[in-house]
Amino acid sequence: MSQICVLVVDDEPIGRETLAENLSFEGYQVVEADSGEAAWKLIDASPERFDAILLDRMMPDMDGIEILRRVKQRIDMTHVPVIMQTGMTADADVLEGLQAGAYYYLTKPFSADTLLAIVAAATRDFRGHRELEEEVKRQGRILTCLAEARFVYRTPDEARSLAALLANVAPEPSRVVLGLSELMLNAVEHGNLGIGYKQKSLLIEGDRLYREIEMRLASEAYGQRYAEVEVRRGEHELVFRIRDQGTGFDWQNYLEMSPERAFDTHGRGIAMSRMISFDRLEYLGCGNEVETAIKL
Repeated sequence: MSQICVLVVDDEPIGRETLAENLSFEGYQVVEADSGEAAWKLIDASPERFDAILLDRMMPDMDGIEILRRVKQRIDMTHVPVIMQTGMTADADVLEGLQAGAYYYLTKPFSADTLLAIVAAATRDFRGHRELEEEVKRQGRILTCLAEARFVYRTPDEARSLAALLANVAPEPSRVVLGLSELMLNAVEHGNLGIGYKQKSLLIEGDRLYREIEMRLASEAYGQRYAEVEVRRGEHELVFRIRDQGTGFDWQNYLEMSPERAFDTHGRGIAMSRMISFDRLEYLGCGNEVETAIKL
């Protein structure tokens, strides 16, 4: 796998150099821009180059929100994560960035550990999404004639592979695969395996999430649980219904991008799925069942 490339945009030389040094030391390839205009020229010339953009919100020539909006208007950069670094932490300011597509945030001043944790989360998510899109292309359009089906799965790997396959049922597979994968992974990690939000934060922070998932999959308490996904093609819409064997959760708080969670390393999947991948998304009952739809 190629080296992860991060574009660092900051008009303050000392701050920009510090960011670049921390990222370079961790093994990232870093490209620097000292203004919004300079950043946009780099982005516009090579949009496929960057795995993440670390963006200062307040700059004199072109502020971070304007660059963010331009990036998200490009079809070829829809999923590239933009990490907004800002001292503006009022809910209204954070919400403006979230609505424009900045799903990752850093509050000034921040530590090197916090910086690296957020960049790692953003680039991991992006590369995971890109791998899913490549898998969709490899699978081909073999399921376009499918009318109705039901599948069961247990593990995160099975969830990703099945999502890549089932995305081909939809008219735009690359749009659907991101949301389908997120919801199917939630059914395993949060639903069947009972990993809560705060616990997942701690596991990611300690680089122990995948180890914990493997332990629970092998345990007597969780190991026999499975999730299922049903697909149904109607006259006007394509419906996916995902169900797990967990106790459910308070799903209402996760349907929108929230300023309270903008600084966390996870917690964006449901809102991103609703905003990007599906025309309709609703949880049923206690929250262990979700139905989504694509208009045909």
